[in-house]
Amino acid sequence: MGNVMDAAVMYGPGDIQFEQVEKPSCPEGGFVVEVDAIGLCGSDIRNLTTDSRSGNYPWIYGHEVVGKVVEVAPRVDSYRVGDMIYVYPLAHCLRCENCRMGHSEQCTEMENYTALPGGLAQYISYSSKRVERGATFRIPEGVDPIRATMAEPLSSTYACVENIGVTMGDTVVILGSGPVGILLAILSRMRGASQVIMTDTNQSRLDKASKFDVDACINSASEDAVSEVKRLTGGRGASKVISANPSTVAQQQALQMARPCGTVVFFGGVPKGALTEIDSNHIHYSSLWIYGHYGSNTMQVQKAFELSLDPRFPADKLITHVLPLSDINRALELTASGEALKVVLLPNGDLTK
Repeated sequence: MGNVMDAAVMYGPGDIQFEQVEKPSCPEGGFVVEVDAIGLCGSDIRNLTTDSRSGNYPWIYGHEVVGKVVEVAPRVDSYRVGDMIYVYPLAHCLRCENCRMGHSEQCTEMENYTALPGGLAQYISYSSKRVERGATFRIPEGVDPIRATMAEPLSSTYACVENIGVTMGDTVVILGSGPVGILLAILSRMRGASQVIMTDTNQSRLDKASKFDVDACINSASEDAVSEVKRLTGGRGASKVISANPSTVAQQQALQMARPCGTVVFFGGVPKGALTEIDSNHIHYSSLWIYGHYGSNTMQVQKAFELSLDPRFPADKLITHVLPLSDINRALELTASGEALKVVLLPNGDLTK
């Protein structure tokens, strides 16, 4: 395989260079994956365009990894060379109190994947801890690795709609019409929501979202989104409102969009130090439930992976651009502008050949 590989290397905020670096060796008790396809996540974009490592560069990000096992350490028998796998970025310990309570998304012994070199490269290595904990899933023969990259973004959205109990007859409002917002809309509809409404300040994103069985798309830059939601729901408000973007304004709006006894979800994290002003009397007298959502537990990770491979899940509509890794900067621009919905990068060439 040689000693060097292609990689998208970050040298600072927005300074991403496609170059050759040393290929990772196989750790003791671990294995190495050749990255066939990797999704570009919103958190990747945030990390790559801000001083995410406080000056500690160069660095390789990327965590929506699908690829082939190409090297396995001696005495590791749970992986074989040639296995095509999806690797969930977080390996829950399944032993700490939170894991044993069923909340492995809050595992206290979890390895922080952003502290390890990522998959925006031709190869990525995994340690013995990953072998011990798993959180990898074999991809059946004939399944497109590009499609399988949707398993990771699907996991947290799947967990969200399951945790808040979206069900038949619900009206669901989603603030933010990027890939995460659209996944929430798709899953809400699959669970029986009778009305799905999306808001955003980016009309291009809303235009794309409108193609996914959404009842209404509201441009909150030009309309009063709260008033419009109330109008569309007969003055009642929505039973479930999910703020799926990094905005304190959206969180404030979400609280005003919910019907009495409704549920409001703070899904998208806001910038560190940013505080949302809330009317606690409104929450009190309207009997609102506020739920902060993060991650997914082990079973939800598995269910999301299985759903990502299901032909009924519209992965092909969500993945709008498939590019070589050398086009990493173009991929960032396409995603940031809203022109691309979901970009998948190919570090090792065109999978269709």
